[in-house]
Amino acid sequence: MTAGRVRGTAWLLAAAALAAPAHALDPASFVRVSAAVTQVEALRSEGGIALGSGVVVAPGRVVTNCHVTHDAVSIQVARGGDRMPVHAQAADVEHDLCVLDVPGLPTPPAVLGDARALRIGDSVIALGFTGGFGLRRSLGQVVALHPLDDAPVIQSSNLFNSGASGGGLFDEHGRLVGVLTFRMRGGEAHYFSAPVQWLAPMLSSAARFEPVAPLPRERVAFWQRPPESQPAFLRAAHLAQGGRWHELFELASRWTRDAALDATSWYALGLAAEALDRQPEALASYERAVAVDPRHAQGWLRLGLLSARLGFVHKARQALATLQPLSDDLARQLAARLGAL
Repeated sequence: MTAGRVRGTAWLLAAAALAAPAHALDPASFVRVSAAVTQVEALRSEGGIALGSGVVVAPGRVVTNCHVTHDAVSIQVARGGDRMPVHAQAADVEHDLCVLDVPGLPTPPAVLGDARALRIGDSVIALGFTGGFGLRRSLGQVVALHPLDDAPVIQSSNLFNSGASGGGLFDEHGRLVGVLTFRMRGGEAHYFSAPVQWLAPMLSSAARFEPVAPLPRERVAFWQRPPESQPAFLRAAHLAQGGRWHELFELASRWTRDAALDATSWYALGLAAEALDRQPEALASYERAVAVDPRHAQGWLRLGLLSARLGFVHKARQALATLQPLSDDLARQLAARLGAL
């Protein structure tokens, strides 16, 4: 098997990879949840306005992404035609989360959930002002959870675009679990949200708030760093998208040693090994991925496909049986492969 047969976009399956969730919040819950999502308008020091979204997370407090307000000399929070000035902000630039102080904001805060309680395949709802216009809703599922600084960066299949940055990712009970933060371009898009747990230091200390002013240019978020300085899951994604399989194999080999309980590290090692014709290592890596996280749908798919290709039909059918309740779309892919044997 040549490297070209494992595409970089297979690294982490995004919007079309998992079936759309069947549920949505009931109308009353949706009204309550959507009321907590605002638009953020940041007047930039060099002119122009940066548009983003925000979520009310405490009385008079709105979270957004720091990349929305990074160059701001003044900020307003807008909702339903009303605009309120931001008096100060607390910045955690490394995690791309800024909390805005909006005295007198009448909007009730969202109920905060726990990103650490999420599991792959869980249904989630993204709300933000995509494109800078009206509030948009996107239904999706958790695709992967990437441990970073004591909480998982959430990758989901919810589509969002410019203007939705800083919006909310809510679980099926309407609790805020993440802040819409960035997406990877190239091939199938991948959508990432910062976990709400990262907000705690800013919500618990008024001393962190400072008057609105441009933040230092040298301070950037973890995902905005040069690729070689990014977390392992993002470095691996860049290498897979570029088909740089030898480099990915080396990275994933170190990654599995450092984070043996991270299913994504074993999945990345499996992809690289498979592309490099190291099939026994690939099979063992996929098996480790699904052993660490039995809901890792992509791991079951790759395990099933490779097992079928190597003639281990019974193992492939076992993978299919486990995959079916996790993802209809991925199960259909594997079933079609088995049907062709």
